[in-house]
Amino acid sequence: MSLLREAEKCLANQKTCASLNAFITPLQQSGPWRERVREAESRREKGTPKSPLDGRLIAIKDNICTRDMPTTCASKMLESYTSPFNATVVQLLENAGAIVAGKTNMDEFGMGSHSMYSHFGPVVNLTECGKEKVSAGGSSGGSAVAVATEQCYAALGTDTGGSVRLPAAYTGTVGFKPSYGFLSRFGVVAYANSLDTVGIHGSNISTIRNIFHTLNHYDHHDPTSHLPPTRARLASYAHPTSRPLRIGVPTEYNINELSPPVRAAWHRTLAHLQSTGATIHPVSLPTTEAALAAYYVLAPAEASSNLSRYDGIRFGTRNPKLPDNAGPGGYLYAHTRGRGFGKEVQRRILLGTLSLSADAMENYFLQAQRVRARVRDDFDQVFARGNPFIKGDLESGVVGGAKKGLEDGVDVLVAPTAAGRSPTINEVQGMGEVEGYVGDVFTVPASLAGLPAVSVPVRVEGEGMHEVGGRGSVGMQIIGQVGDDEVVLRVGEVVEGMDGKGT
Repeated sequence: MSLLREAEKCLANQKTCASLNAFITPLQQSGPWRERVREAESRREKGTPKSPLDGRLIAIKDNICTRDMPTTCASKMLESYTSPFNATVVQLLENAGAIVAGKTNMDEFGMGSHSMYSHFGPVVNLTECGKEKVSAGGSSGGSAVAVATEQCYAALGTDTGGSVRLPAAYTGTVGFKPSYGFLSRFGVVAYANSLDTVGIHGSNISTIRNIFHTLNHYDHHDPTSHLPPTRARLASYAHPTSRPLRIGVPTEYNINELSPPVRAAWHRTLAHLQSTGATIHPVSLPTTEAALAAYYVLAPAEASSNLSRYDGIRFGTRNPKLPDNAGPGGYLYAHTRGRGFGKEVQRRILLGTLSLSADAMENYFLQAQRVRARVRDDFDQVFARGNPFIKGDLESGVVGGAKKGLEDGVDVLVAPTAAGRSPTINEVQGMGEVEGYVGDVFTVPASLAGLPAVSVPVRVEGEGMHEVGGRGSVGMQIIGQVGDDEVVLRVGEVVEGMDGKGT
């Protein structure tokens, strides 16, 4: 298919699938994109494309700044805001010839697991089984649905505690969260700085890899971006090829709440990996049970600090019914935030403010930081490669005080992305506040540790198909050590090949 026909098909699908609400700002039919696609087509015919992404339509989550389209974060607070610059990741895509396909819907400021908390209405997942509307996952649900319904070639999202991987599992797409610090966050509206990671949605691993290679560069604008010497050092530690791949199976992920279709898909995935020569090893990540609670202390605490700038004076939409001199009582500030933020954002700001208060900081915030350190240590204990940011680990094989060599640890972990099927919209609306957070239980640990992880769809066979929410697949998550992004993607390709997918 020509690039122009592919782009026109994406635009036609955006119109046809408008009821799914995947886009807040779709690409305009009358825009200059056709000429750019034709130029890319000409370069491809001459054998001189800018990159594999030249002329492709890539959607951008609406918390990533774009110069030519509004950036709203799905919030009333920013509904009229347009950035004067592109985020670094957007600029790198445009430099590679890609075209922004629109801004995708999301949970407001990234705070949610089902893309329900949007000022512009919820995202709806296309379902083939039954007539009930199904959750798309969150917070990058719009990006995942846009890819699943071919409204774009690929999409960028952000992953703070699973916001790329969970929607991928629910929509039958591939969702990749790189190692923290690999992709620039400059121009990404912050939710929780120590956790936020730009992620990628695609229909296969090959597409994900092309975008990852395009974006994986040092950015001096982002203080968390790994420096070139660090990137070179990480790339120099080649994985051993003299032995079979060692796959770790976290026993703590084998919970009672795991649905039969997910459990069957997990077993089938491990059996397929074993048939390719890999060896399977049970491992223990004992702090996993406390990871979710720690996340929901740390992320809201950082959000409370980050979102304080939206006060109607520095940033945010001011309440027009109040005069400029609203008085020393703070009515301008209070009314702006009270009417500008949705209920879930208000809830998390309050949670974060509480955990940062003087009386609660020791019991909540500092305790959660200790749990986060233990989560990181758990992963370091099971991986064959040591943590590259702990001096001596890679050279000596000493991790956390225990002697360990490459033959003792595992190369990647394989586990479900979500414990069960995608819930219906009605089920999500009936959930309590705490119940709505539990869906992140398998994705949060990798986020706390800054690890690379990819969710790959695995087909559910037989009687379980009607239980997985519509697409006949569940997400399998491959998690690797910091810097092992390529290893994670290679194993993802093996899993992808099990069902004849990929390129």
